[in-house]
Amino acid sequence: MRIQQRLRGAMLSALAASGVSLAAQAGTPPVGTNVTITEAYGVIVGLVTNADKLPVARATVTAIRRDGSGIRATISASDGTYSFADLPSGSWAITAEVDGYPTVSVPALTVVAGKATRYDIVMTGAPVATAPAVAAKTPANAPPTSSPPAAISPPAAISAPATISAPAATPAPPATPPVVQTVPTALTSPDTTGGVDNFTPFAFGDFTWLNGSPRNHQPAFDTKFFTPDIRLDASFIEEFAHPKDHTIVGSTEAFRSGEFQLEQVSFGGDFHWDNVRARFLSMFGMFATTTPRNDASAGYHFNVNHGLNIDAGVFVSYIGLFSYYNYDNWTYQPSYVSSNTPWFFNGLRVQWFPTNKLKIEPWLINGWQSYARFNGHLGFGGQILWMPNDSLKLVFNNYGIGEDNLGLPHTERVHTDDSIEVKYYENKENGRGPSKMAFSYTVDWGCQYGGGINCTGGPNRSQFFGMMLYNRVWFDHDKYAITLGGGFMSNPGRYLTLLPPINGADAVSGSPYFTENPGQTANMWDTTLNLQYMPKEWITFWTEVGYRHSNVPYFTGPGGVTPPGGNTGSPGNYVCSSGATAGTNNLQQAYADCGGPNSVWFPDLQKTQASWSAGILVKF
Repeated sequence: MRIQQRLRGAMLSALAASGVSLAAQAGTPPVGTNVTITEAYGVIVGLVTNADKLPVARATVTAIRRDGSGIRATISASDGTYSFADLPSGSWAITAEVDGYPTVSVPALTVVAGKATRYDIVMTGAPVATAPAVAAKTPANAPPTSSPPAAISPPAAISAPATISAPAATPAPPATPPVVQTVPTALTSPDTTGGVDNFTPFAFGDFTWLNGSPRNHQPAFDTKFFTPDIRLDASFIEEFAHPKDHTIVGSTEAFRSGEFQLEQVSFGGDFHWDNVRARFLSMFGMFATTTPRNDASAGYHFNVNHGLNIDAGVFVSYIGLFSYYNYDNWTYQPSYVSSNTPWFFNGLRVQWFPTNKLKIEPWLINGWQSYARFNGHLGFGGQILWMPNDSLKLVFNNYGIGEDNLGLPHTERVHTDDSIEVKYYENKENGRGPSKMAFSYTVDWGCQYGGGINCTGGPNRSQFFGMMLYNRVWFDHDKYAITLGGGFMSNPGRYLTLLPPINGADAVSGSPYFTENPGQTANMWDTTLNLQYMPKEWITFWTEVGYRHSNVPYFTGPGGVTPPGGNTGSPGNYVCSSGATAGTNNLQQAYADCGGPNSVWFPDLQKTQASWSAGILVKF
């Protein structure tokens, strides 16, 4: 398989060198795709192998145009691949030569401009032996012989036996040396560790049971240079209010009701070579449309204690315990502590592992859930992660100082997020009964202060407090799991409450239909029941029911949150009942501009939400 991949890579490289469109040659174009090739050169590419189908390296491959107008030569690579990228169209003869084999000739191959021709060369026939050295020189006038004489008479002056036995038979030709496939060290599998790894951080135990961590015990494919990460998330979610615009409010995981959706498609992974680190994971699907960003960072590893990493980039899955990626979580829809608190930051982090059970991680960041810093200064924070054994995890995240709030130039934010996870039962020997039991508990507190708002009280209070608790039971050797849990949040000022996408509103535009002013309340609670079937560690089938409640109208009702005729005008303004924008965020002015009483459109918001969902999650 690797040789075929290299061969395809050689073909693509040759096509690129000749100016041929790679998109046209990489595979069969999908239906409806127009491919135009106008280049003047063609390509010959193939493998040089022996009769045992092993690659033959360093074979000289020569291409001669049969009309004598051109000649090319190349050397086969260590995996046997060869290619010619700049051959004018016409008939070409190919020869291949390498020590130990007879020369192989191909009388004619037709090269077509703009296309690749594949021809594999097999070095067959008896290996060619190298003639042994002769001690004495043959007289110049001696007739040529095809084989040594049976006996040689010595000169008369020399005393010798009457006859001399014929020399020993010509030594058998040396065996063809085995062809060794050389693979770059960086592409070989990582070195294995015998027994328990007590040096690599957190490698001493099995932590695949954790909420917020993938349950793959090891990658499906890994090398010393690159560890792939491939994820797919497909789901169907039905909100029982049946909103006519299919919009789901208040979630970072669910966006459309009554539709089959591909929530996430991601390709990438982790690069690691010679202490240099880099990560890139692309984001496609509905998740990318609603939450557009990629997971990317770069840095360096220092051999200090059990490791010291310095990385810069985007860092996800930090606040609220649940992972940014749904495959890693016990439930699909997490509680408000995860959905509503910021869960990524952009900046610099330092990861120090003084022991294999402890991580201390300072942060210097632009801002929570922000690529840029809007105001005065950067933020500071950090994480402490301690896992003394494979049944306990304690993690503490804290952030403060930074001025990252758009439109609030003198406001600072502080936040603390702390979690405990405990595996309190495990039985590896039983049959279809419970095999594991564990719970996770998270508490968050934060606030904004300065610029006329405060943390503690009064009409301009801006604060967040939330908790969530989940319990999970695995069955039948971890093939099945059921999770029950939920939580609540209190968010005066609503600065962390997800804004309903009324008329396409987002956190930057705001909405006059759901304002987020200091002191305005948002008290919400939820509960979730999730069942997962995990026949392989690369795939999860799941189904879930959930119920959420708010003290203010917040969730989508049957009428939806989309104006008549679709989103229109600025999301920060009111919309007329006719579907036209009112052009103002002042309600009285909107009534006047739209035509009087009942002339302004309002979204259908309600205080409760009930839903059922199911889906498939894949991670390689």
